[in-house]
Amino acid sequence: MKITIKETQNPTILKFEFPEFITNGRNYEFKNIDETKNSPLAQKLFYLPFVKTVYISGNFVAIERFSIVEWTDVQEEVAAQIEAFVADGGKIIIEDTAAKKIPISVYGETTPNPATLKFVVNRKITTQALECKNIDEAQASPLAKELFKFPFVKEIFIDENYISITKYEVASWDEITLEMRTFIKEFIENGGTVVDETLVQSAPKQEKQQIKNFDNLDTTSQQIINILEEYVKPAVAADGGNILFDSFDENTKRVKVVLQGSCNGCPSSTFTLKNGIENMLKDMLKDQDIVVEALNS
Repeated sequence: MKITIKETQNPTILKFEFPEFITNGRNYEFKNIDETKNSPLAQKLFYLPFVKTVYISGNFVAIERFSIVEWTDVQEEVAAQIEAFVADGGKIIIEDTAAKKIPISVYGETTPNPATLKFVVNRKITTQALECKNIDEAQASPLAKELFKFPFVKEIFIDENYISITKYEVASWDEITLEMRTFIKEFIENGGTVVDETLVQSAPKQEKQQIKNFDNLDTTSQQIINILEEYVKPAVAADGGNILFDSFDENTKRVKVVLQGSCNGCPSSTFTLKNGIENMLKDMLKDQDIVVEALNS
């Protein structure tokens, strides 16, 4: 058996692919060695000091590393260890012959955007937000791909513990809410993957908020990002949306942001920007000339 090493969009995560499937249609994530009772392979991998997270799904094992090493220095050794472990009869995953359903609850919440409903799950479903304007953008989310098969689904935004769905006018929420809620609940309970975080591609607008770029921004931009993160994001997330910093022009005092999820296209978003976010930035930065505008995301 030969392991194939493949890079992902996230430079800290590397995939080690097997020539055949290694799980029974389920996905596993291990954050530390205490969580590896049903994965002897993951347990062994955590003895490597640079292993941060282990993902096992389909035909691959994906490993997220700490920054103490570069993959180019250790990837061949890791692949060899995995190959040797399996060759010696080591178990990758100890699965029940019958996959157990994981009971969850899903409920719908209205948002300020009448075209968008927020479906809240009682557990965390992703650590990386994902916006899908169409099915072509849903490659990292098997759930989103399935949801786009419903003719009334227009856009999808997934974050932490909720899925925001924007519909076309062809259907009313009264007619489809129960169907959507039931579908999402059964998909997750049956072990379906909501977001494959190894495939999530960071958009350029999102990249600007990454720590590696944050330090290169001017002081005012850093202050704006901190205000958005601490005061604005929790509020818009409660309404099924998200806001991303795009840029700040020191000459025109113009702040550009990107609205996602229920915030994008919401009739009240202009009011929120001007009377909420803009006034907050003016007050907290003590600059009455600041103007906030939203870009199309």
